[in-house]
Formats: sequence, structure tokens, C-alpha cells
Amino acid sequence: MARRIGAFDWATTPLGPIATWPQSLRTAVGLMVAAPNPIVLLWGLEGVLIYNDGYARFAGERHPQLLGMGTREGWPEIAEHNDRMIRRVLGGEPVSLKDQQLVLDRRGQGPEPAWMDLDYTPVPDETGRPAGVMVFVTETTERFLADERSRVREERLDMALDIGGGVGVWDWDVPNDRVYADKRFARLYGVDPRMASDGAAIEQFFAAMHAGDAERVQGEISHALSTGEPFRSEYRLVQADGEVRWVAALGRPERDADGRTIRFPGVTFDITERRRTDETLAERELRYRTLFETIDEGFCVIEFLDGPEGPLSDYVHVEANAAYEANAGISNVVGQKVREMVPDEAGSWVELYRGVLTSGQPIRFEKELEATGRWLELAAFRVGDPERRQVAVLFKDLTDRKQAERSLQALNATLEHRVAEAVAEKKLWADIIESADAFVQVVDREGRWLAINNASATEFERIFGVRPEAGQKMSDAIAHLPGEAAAVKAIWDRALAEAPFTEVQEFGDPSRDRRFYEMRYYPLMSADGDRLGAYQIVNDVTDRLAEQARLREAEEALRQSQKMEAIGQLTGGIAHDFNNLLAGIIGSLELLSKRLSENRLSGIERYIEAASGSAQRAASLTQRLLAFSRRQTLDPRPTDLNRLIGGMEDLIRRSVGPAVEVEVVGAGGLWTTRVDPSQLENALLNLCINARDAMAPQGGRLTIETANKWLDDRHARERDLPPGQYVSLCVTDTGTGMTPEIIDKAFDPFFTTKPMGQGTGLGLSMVHGFVRQSGGQVRIYSEAGDGTTMCLYLPRHLGAADEIDPEALTAAEPNGHGETVLVIDDEPTVRMLIVEVLGEAGYHVLQAEDGASGLEVLRSEMAIDLLVTDVGLPGGLNGRQVADAARALRPDLKVLFVTGYAENAVIGNGHLEPGMAVITKPFVVADLAAKVTEMIEG
Repeated sequence: MARRIGAFDWATTPLGPIATWPQSLRTAVGLMVAAPNPIVLLWGLEGVLIYNDGYARFAGERHPQLLGMGTREGWPEIAEHNDRMIRRVLGGEPVSLKDQQLVLDRRGQGPEPAWMDLDYTPVPDETGRPAGVMVFVTETTERFLADERSRVREERLDMALDIGGGVGVWDWDVPNDRVYADKRFARLYGVDPRMASDGAAIEQFFAAMHAGDAERVQGEISHALSTGEPFRSEYRLVQADGEVRWVAALGRPERDADGRTIRFPGVTFDITERRRTDETLAERELRYRTLFETIDEGFCVIEFLDGPEGPLSDYVHVEANAAYEANAGISNVVGQKVREMVPDEAGSWVELYRGVLTSGQPIRFEKELEATGRWLELAAFRVGDPERRQVAVLFKDLTDRKQAERSLQALNATLEHRVAEAVAEKKLWADIIESADAFVQVVDREGRWLAINNASATEFERIFGVRPEAGQKMSDAIAHLPGEAAAVKAIWDRALAEAPFTEVQEFGDPSRDRRFYEMRYYPLMSADGDRLGAYQIVNDVTDRLAEQARLREAEEALRQSQKMEAIGQLTGGIAHDFNNLLAGIIGSLELLSKRLSENRLSGIERYIEAASGSAQRAASLTQRLLAFSRRQTLDPRPTDLNRLIGGMEDLIRRSVGPAVEVEVVGAGGLWTTRVDPSQLENALLNLCINARDAMAPQGGRLTIETANKWLDDRHARERDLPPGQYVSLCVTDTGTGMTPEIIDKAFDPFFTTKPMGQGTGLGLSMVHGFVRQSGGQVRIYSEAGDGTTMCLYLPRHLGAADEIDPEALTAAEPNGHGETVLVIDDEPTVRMLIVEVLGEAGYHVLQAEDGASGLEVLRSEMAIDLLVTDVGLPGGLNGRQVADAARALRPDLKVLFVTGYAENAVIGNGHLEPGMAVITKPFVVADLAAKVTEMIEG
């Protein structure tokens, strides 16, 4: 909050700029900001709101809009309460309120009651008169509501006990033998409730006890009295109408310091219905267990679990009868999970029984239990409702029957196969070889042709000049071409030794013709599995390969053309914008020089401002170009996107204007991402302004949404990203949308659809470059007339987001005390500016024009407190190399890198060592001096 207070435009409030605040107000704000508890300062009769981080959290969605508002405007729902408190306290009267109820709208969902302790304290001004009110806020809503709930629960419990009549409370005064009991206890034991409340003898309560239980219960009570152990018992009471009811009694004797029992409190529950239910269930369980253990079929009950493979992906055996082992061949299954018992086939069993559980439909089927080699006939049905996740399975062993069926099927198949084999084998070669359009050759293990189709023989003759014949050895046919014979033998030797493979190779007599062939080789096996030889299927791919080469050349030419077009567009846009900016700078400096030479100093400030403004815009353009090229210097930090958007929401609403309705949808449990927060804020604001322009002039709806995204291989490929976890930030508008042609060019530098003079065309290219440099991706989802969604995907960071520490309201002025600073820069103008700025700030400055001369200074005995060096230095020794060499000599030397271009390889891929920092050109000289002071004093 300190930073936010310091940056706030207080000139728009009754307090005026911070520089004009009285010391009393400054002191109060400083104390408040440093406090951890929620505190708000109401200044003046208007009650202008200034508050700390604790109060910001208390204000919820009302923060940060509350800052600088009057209390009536900021909290209209409690305006009268605040007016009353401000008047009382400014009159000199402190006020303290406990559990004060206020109805507040803190979440943007309408007013809700809240309770809090409020302490109002007057804050005097320089005259000693109260000028403001310091309010210490302690929210007590949860405690207050918890007390209320506790009170209501006690009332409801007492009411339930009165209605039920089944629970009674007693307290036995042992020395005086008096039992004090409530009306429920008295009714159960047949004692007058009025007498029981005044105290009755214990014998009166024993009178209702069943004769079969009285002696046992008296012994249990005596044991508790003598040992001090708790008393627990269940027994019967005979009611006045002769009905017998079961009760459960619990009590604990209490003793005095001498060990004597003085009290015996307890409680009695009517458990008649539970006992009856238990007896009925016991009878049913006996019948079920008898049937369960005596049937011949296997029987089990399984219960589904959520496993690593997903919901309902495993189950455990909770019950199994003795016949389970006899039928399935697996013992001791109770407590075992199916994926542990039979891991190779568990998936199929889970799929079958999960269908029974989810559908409720019984099934009957036959299936082999591969782990034991047994065939089973099974029936399965769901037990109870789906929440129990249980399925019952009844099965029996069919292995003997299945083996008999298999033997019969195998015998029939063998007879049929032997009859057909002789006919099919003779017809096989003709069907394969002569019906194929491709070239087909079959050879034996000695390299002789067993068969060759006509197409292959013709092609062989065309390229080698010899027509092959079945029975001829291949090496003999082309012995007149030793080089070709060796190549052919090598490929066929591989085919006769290896599994199937495919090869593309060039063959042919150079004096006749040489062609490229795609050859697929397969082993030729006998019915017994012996290798008889090999065969090949060949296609001429010469023309296809030539066409692919021509296509690659055409694609390369197209890419070169597109590259040159992009370079032309980029350089043309840069030249146009920089010429405009240089015209402003040069013209302003010429007029400034002319006025100075004429000693006309009036009004020269506007020329300085014009030149400075153009230079700043040129620096901004350079940063945009670096962002587009992914070469800007970034300061990535773990960042919470929801918190970042929340801090920008007010700025976004003001930027898009009242005609645009802004909605922010932040995902709960949003992951952290590691990104440069300031660059991301610029990118988000750029997207929101583009969305506003797309909806102009009628306005519309702008939605900013965050989400966690887990991209699998397919979705990651669609977004040109590695698979993994990402955080998405999407900006959606209801504007005119984009055509596919515009989407293809949207990220091109200097491409814009806005009228001349209303956009540089670098906004989206800067966003794209920044996100890609941060390891993410940008995607556009749009159709003409249906609005546009721009989504930024940023990698997840496994760690917490950085907390922003409160800072002082004003920064300390640079102030050197003669410390020595070495400046290395090859640009004389920049070096001169740095030297003069640091000299005026009180530092002793040394300078060098390149890395070698700077290193000579560092090797001397001279004390040096800080090295300021340009990254890109001439002479083969860059700034990082100078720094590393210097730190080898001076391990504690602090280094400030100055760069106009992000040489990440030089500064360690963006990760600097302790005691190192970086500042980018162009910089404000005051910022440079402040950075130097910060590093030296830090």
C-alpha cells in the first residue's frame, strides 16, 4: 500500500498533493502503513480514506477504488454511521465499539452483515486540534456467528431431548445417597419427575430394573465406585405397563482430594429399537453366512476404489467364501486388490464389473482367468445403491468343458487345413507374383530366384541388360557389373538375415539407366517356421523423389521471398517511425541552439520537452522491436495473474471508457507463472485497448479470464508448445472480429487495420514477442462479426508468487561519499553522461573506453566500489567477460551492466549472480544514479 499511496494522484482529492500534506498527516500515514493490523485513516470532515494492507484485505472488492474517496462515497451503505463517528471523534471523544454490526458490500455481490470491534482515535494536527480519525478494525464476524450457532445448537439439543424422551441425565450425590435426575431419566425408571429433580434414593431407581440384570448392574456400579473407573452397562427396565425396554448407561465417579467418591454423574439412552434391529440383523446374517459357506459355487463381494488409473479403476475383495479358491484357484483373496492379484488382465475385469456398478444391470458371461488358466462361468450384480461401490459375483469352474471343446475344434481345424494346404500352396506364388503391379522377386537362401513376376523381369532387363530366370543365381546374372553385383548381394544378404525392412536405393547400369527404387523385404517361412528365403516388393520412386526435391526448392524460394517481404515491411516501418521521431528531435535541438545563440531563453522549455518526448517515443519503439524479436531484457518473477489483474482493473476500466462493460473472471486455485510483471501489464493493457477499438463506437463487453491448462500432446501441438501445465490469460470482446486473412498477419510488425495515425502496428507483435520470449504462446480465436478472443499461454511455475513489500512513500536521493566507480563504455557520449551524473552525485569516477583498458584498472591496487560496464564492448572482450575476470580478482566487486540490447548469453540467460544488476538503455540519468546508490549502500 505504501507504493500505491505514493503513486496516487492526491491532487484530485481535498488533501492535495503529498508534498503539501502537513507533517501530522505524513506521520500518521507512515505509522499506519507499517502496522500489520487493519487500520484506516479518515482525514477531515469528508473522511478521506487512506489505509494499509490489512484494511485493503478487509475491504475486499472495494479496494483499490476506496483510496482517496470520502467515506460517504466509499461506503454509502454506512454513510450515516461514519458521519456520526467522525463528528464525535473530531470533537475530541474517542469511541470504542464491540461486536458492532455493519451491513457492507465487500465482494460485489450485494450488502452482507459483518461484525467487528472498532476503536476510533482522534489524530491532532500541528495546532493540537483533532484533524483526522484513526480507526483500528478487528473483524469478529466468524467468532460472533460461531457463538450464535453454539447457542442455537444448545437450544435445539435441549428441544430434541425433550421431544425424543429417550435420553436421560442423572447426578448421584453418593455421601447423601440422593440421585438428582431430569424428567426423561425419571420417566424411564418410573420415578416421579418432581421427586427426581429434588433428589431420590438410589433404591427407587433400582426398583424398575429387570430381575435378570439387577445383580450384575449393582456389581458393575460397586466396581466403578471402588476403582474410580468409568461405568458402562446395558440392561432392561420394566415399565409400569409391563413393557420391557433396553437402556445403555454411561457414568464416571468423581472423587475429592482424599480419594472419597462424592459424585457419580451419568447419562442413560433408550436403545430398545437398536437392540431389536441388531437381533433381526443377526438372524439374517446367520442365514446369509450359512448359505455363503455351504454353496459349491464361488462367491465374493468386491468394492471399487479410485486408483492411479482414475476413478473406479481398481477393486478390492471384501468377502469371499471357501469355494472361491476351489473354483478360481486363488486363495486368501479377501483384502487383495485385483491389480495386485492379476496385473496383466485386471483392466478387463475392472471394465466388466464397473459397468454393472454404474448401470445397475446384472450380467452373465464366460471368461478365462489367465493367471490360473481356468475358464469360469460368472454372474455379477450390484449390491445396494451405487454409493456403496459394491458388486457381488457368483461363479463356477468350466475349465474341463472348455478343454474338451477346444480339443474338438483343433481336430476339425487340422483335418480341414491339411486338405486345403496342398491346393493353396501351389496357387500362392501365382496369386502373389503375377497379380501385383509392383516388381516382385522371391529368392532362396542361396540367392537363386524361386519366382519373379513379369514386371520385375522386364525392369531388371531394362536397367541391367539381362533378363532373369527362375533357378538362376542373381550374382551370376549381373557378374559383368561388379559394383552393381556387390550392392545387390549386400541388400539381399540383409534380407535373408533380418526381419522385414524397407530401403530406398539407386540401381542400374550407368550406360543404360539408373533409377531409385523403394524396396520392401520380407522373410519367406515354411509351415514349420523355418526360413526358406526372402521376397521383395519394389516400386520405382525416381519421379516421386525428383518431385519432392522440386517441392523443397520451391518451398525454400517461397520462404526466402516471404522473409525478404517481412524484412522490407519491418525496415520500412522502422524508417518511417524513426524519421518522424528524429525530425522532432533534430528540429527541436536546432531551434534550441538558435534561441541560445540569440540569448532568447524565454519558452525554450517546450523545445527541450519536444526533443525529450520524441526520444522517449523512440526508446519505446526500440523496446517494442526488441519485444517483437524476443531480445528485450526481462525481469521474470513468480507472478499471480489474478493479483496482477486485480491491481490493474481500475486502470483498464478507465482506459476502455464507460461504453465498455468490463468483467474479470479469475480462476480459483490459479497456478503461479514466472514472467516479467510490468511487461505482462503492458501486454494486457494493449490487448484491452485493441478490444475497445474493435467495439468502437457503440461499445460492448470485455471479459478478462484466467484458467489453469494442462496441455496433452495433441493440444500442445495445436498451440506450438511443449506438453505440460500452463496458465492462460484470455481477453474476449464483442467487437467486429477478424477474418482468417487478418489473423494470419496480426502479429506482423507495422501491420494494422486502424486508420492512418491511430496505431503503429507494433502492439500485437510486441505482445507475441514478449510471450514467446517468456516460454509461452499467443493464440487468436475469432470470426468476422462474432468478436475476438486473444489467449496468452504461460508456463506454470512450481512455487509461490512473490509478495510485494511495502516501500517508503518517497525514494531517497542519490548521495555519494567519494566511493570509487569504474565506468567502461565504448560510446564517448554515453560515457561522458554517466561520468558527469555520478560525479555530481558525489562519487569518484574512473573511465575506460573498452574492456581491455578497463581490466587493466581492475588489476591495479586501486580500491573500486562498483563496476559500471556496457555489455556490448568492442575488441573481443564484452562486458560480462570483463566482470567475470574482475570478480576472479575482486570476489566482492559489485557490477552494474548497461545494455541497449538483451544479450542473454552474456548476462547469464537472464539470471545474474548476487551483487550484479542490469539497467537498459536509454535510461533516465536520475534512475542510473539512484541504482548506483542502491547497489553501493546495499
